[in-house]
Amino acid sequence: MLIGVPAETTAGETRVAVTPETAKKLKAQGHTLRIESGAGVRASATDEAYSAVGCEITDAAGAYGCDLVLKVRGPAEAEARRMKPGTTVVGMLNPFDAAGLQVLAAANLTGFALEAAPRTTRAQSMDVLSSQANIAGYKAIVIAADKYQRFFPMLMTAAGTVKAARVVILGVGVAGLQAIATAKRLGAVIEASDVRPSVKEQVESLGAKFIDVPYETAEEKEAAEGVGGYARPMPQSWLDRQKVEVAKRVAAADIVVTTALIPGRAAPVLVTEEMVRAMKPGSVIVDLAAPQGGNCPLTVPGQTVVKHGVTLVGETNLPALVAADASALYARNVLDFLKLVLTKEGTLNIDLADDIVAACLMTQNGEVKRK
Repeated sequence: MLIGVPAETTAGETRVAVTPETAKKLKAQGHTLRIESGAGVRASATDEAYSAVGCEITDAAGAYGCDLVLKVRGPAEAEARRMKPGTTVVGMLNPFDAAGLQVLAAANLTGFALEAAPRTTRAQSMDVLSSQANIAGYKAIVIAADKYQRFFPMLMTAAGTVKAARVVILGVGVAGLQAIATAKRLGAVIEASDVRPSVKEQVESLGAKFIDVPYETAEEKEAAEGVGGYARPMPQSWLDRQKVEVAKRVAAADIVVTTALIPGRAAPVLVTEEMVRAMKPGSVIVDLAAPQGGNCPLTVPGQTVVKHGVTLVGETNLPALVAADASALYARNVLDFLKLVLTKEGTLNIDLADDIVAACLMTQNGEVKRK
């Protein structure tokens, strides 16, 4: 199979879909790889590193002209036009971006969106959402430590004692758990909140305190269990009680990291402007939900702003700020997915009886497969 890896064109995107490590493995399987010159430079992967494992270094046209194109972000319309009809594209194509999927269908491209892989044990090695969220959670705390003008750990010095920073994590998925672990390593005192009761033990195992909001009805408990590892919208009665508890913790916090996302929906508001006003001057909020509008209405996607004395970080692509490791993990996810759709003879085999392949297939034969 002729596999192309173009440089990402989305603003701020520094990752690359294939690293020299995974390129070597694809070459060993008999595939030919064409890497656009400079595609991996921002992820610390040089053209020389790719050449050393047998890749061909080419221009953009050479990469887009392959039978299989591997990307991080879904192709824009201009990129789609550079691919020949029938080309297969694998990447994070955003299953909820109807316009983007229509672009692929109009260009007669076969598109696989890796974010759509089911949350099953078999699909774990291809779970791009988890691999990238893990990095986002880590980077959120590193950024918070940079913006916060005090220490994270408690320090006892000759000049007196410095109190440990108080960190509140709202939303305890993969990103939230990594944020807890990273903040703990830095010596902070941490509290965390999530609508799913199943995460309480995970939170406490990492050394944080869980902000518990009891469920009063069967409807609340059922919604809290979530679907496929994701939270579901909670009843308003529970949200009102959670808001009261969270507001108390946020007011006392030095750092707040919000991570709550529901696929295909605008991010829920967890930190209101009133809560921000109640925070101490110099406090920091890192809003991981900024790409979907933010968990705080004061968040400005793509910017860091100061409101009511509080710094709000609205970075929309945190994994891209750790490009080398983010690319390494993503490239391994891609490699494992390709094992399901490429035969030993190097041909494409779309087996819709495979639940992972069927879930990830977005476009084929000029049609959008997922509505």
